[in-house]
Amino acid sequence: MDSSTIPLWLYPLLFLTGVVAGFVDSIAGGGGLITLPVLLNTGMPPQLALGTNKLQAAFGSGSATWHYGRAGLIDFKACRTGVICTLIGATGGTLFVSRLPPGLLKQTIPWLLVAIALYVIFQPKLGEADRPPRLNGEVFHIVFGLSLGFYDGFFGPGTGTFWAMAYLAGLGFNLTRATAHTKVMNFTSNAASLVIFLIGGQCHIGAGFCMGLGQVLGARLGSKTVIRSGAKFVRPIFITIVLAVTGRLLWQNFAGSK
Repeated sequence: MDSSTIPLWLYPLLFLTGVVAGFVDSIAGGGGLITLPVLLNTGMPPQLALGTNKLQAAFGSGSATWHYGRAGLIDFKACRTGVICTLIGATGGTLFVSRLPPGLLKQTIPWLLVAIALYVIFQPKLGEADRPPRLNGEVFHIVFGLSLGFYDGFFGPGTGTFWAMAYLAGLGFNLTRATAHTKVMNFTSNAASLVIFLIGGQCHIGAGFCMGLGQVLGARLGSKTVIRSGAKFVRPIFITIVLAVTGRLLWQNFAGSK
């Protein structure tokens, strides 16, 4: 799709969508729930919308990673194995996205998200402070890098939520550190998937860059808010986004089945 096929008046809307999604995604994930429907409503085919979504999302996750890193909340050295495994997983997931039926995932993921929301709600102290890790860091990043990387490349919704929960439960991070490290892995899987979509010509450059600029602004505002306010601010936003992702997926499943 050429950039001229999107009316010029839509670009300010795409930019504002990127701002909102970048803010939300840098705090608790779930920005794709905002951006992907907007892209589809421009008339883009699904594959093109997915590729464009990865382009704009890479701006937001990259920007959030930068700000969290500058604040000293990310141990990049400890993330190396996770980055490598996430690259492998996301590449595999993106390559298989058109070959494997996502129906089972669409039916299963909402209930997993409900379980996460309930767990966080009934564990009020979860994420307030660091706890002893339950898994070795290398093992953790291999397992979740490959699995969540593949999931993000193949399907995607809720990936940031799953990463945050993994860091909370597996490595005992507080919610602020978990959110920060999640952005590293989100950026990695976004970048890996984006390369595949670009090679296949499934990316609207104009729309992606326009939304990406909005993502940079939104991610800057969101990450600074998290750094300043900490877990007490992130917790209710996190729960809200989990429930929003769940509601959206359930609505898509049941509405689509009628």
